[in-house]
Amino acid sequence: MKMIFAALTGGALLLTGTPALAQTAAPTLGPHGYGQVRLGLSAQQAKATGKLKLKLAGSGGACSGWDLKAHPTGKDSVGLYVSKKRGVAVIFAAKGMKTPQGIGIGSTLKQIKAAYPKVKTPRDFNPYVSVPGNPKAHYTFGVNKKGKLEELSLALNTQDCVS
Repeated sequence: MKMIFAALTGGALLLTGTPALAQTAAPTLGPHGYGQVRLGLSAQQAKATGKLKLKLAGSGGACSGWDLKAHPTGKDSVGLYVSKKRGVAVIFAAKGMKTPQGIGIGSTLKQIKAAYPKVKTPRDFNPYVSVPGNPKAHYTFGVNKKGKLEELSLALNTQDCVS
């Protein structure tokens, strides 16, 4: 009787384990990008991922604005900027995106500080922190007056698209 129970248990574990194995984890924002869209990719390389849609062509030395196809933004915004000099320079978090430390839109300033103890909060500017695992990038946290995260970006330290 124990042998049948063990076989059934093993079969049940196998059956319930299969879907979990088939699932893939959602990409995180950072430390080097979002999924296949990585900081530093040229516009051509980023477009070749098949994950982007051009929204705003850059003119002269300006940056171009793009959306992640899986996370389209509204009419007057973009999901990321690509610099002619630096490549993918800034990626903005969409609803549901999180950093590897679990921070996303709606997180509190308290949660941000717990996840990133070295966060800097300059007076009259958004908090920011160097990205763990990528010294060439930083996160910027757009926190509202209630202490909730409204905007999150991953950017190259040398980005030349936004101030």
